[in-house]
Amino acid sequence: MGRLFLMHLEGNAYSCKFCRTHLGLAADIISKSFHSKHGKAYLFNRVVNVTSGVKEDRLMMTGMHTVSDIFCVGCGSIVGWKYESAHEKSQRYKEGKFILERFKVSGPDGSHYWGISHDHHVGGSDADDL
Repeated sequence: MGRLFLMHLEGNAYSCKFCRTHLGLAADIISKSFHSKHGKAYLFNRVVNVTSGVKEDRLMMTGMHTVSDIFCVGCGSIVGWKYESAHEKSQRYKEGKFILERFKVSGPDGSHYWGISHDHHVGGSDADDL
């Protein structure tokens, strides 16, 4: 196996909660109005230190999207997904953008988000409203 090169971000960085690898800057957040099965999720314009999985179609709250899971290169944990394409014209602004699930990342101040309680159920993974 080769040597792992990680990009270190300067500024308010979100990082993998398991291995602390930097993933994205607060300045690159487009929206904090998204949800996943674990609770809150943020839409980022750009992320680093991730690899993409296989593309697949998923039915989300705002319609059908082609997405690929994204994995932390530091530890291999799934930290969110990438919107590859949207099947509805109104959702195309998401194409090429990334979701980081707050449950799986640490905030810039090192804080963790513990997700939704087991009493609640989120039907799909997508934005409530923008």
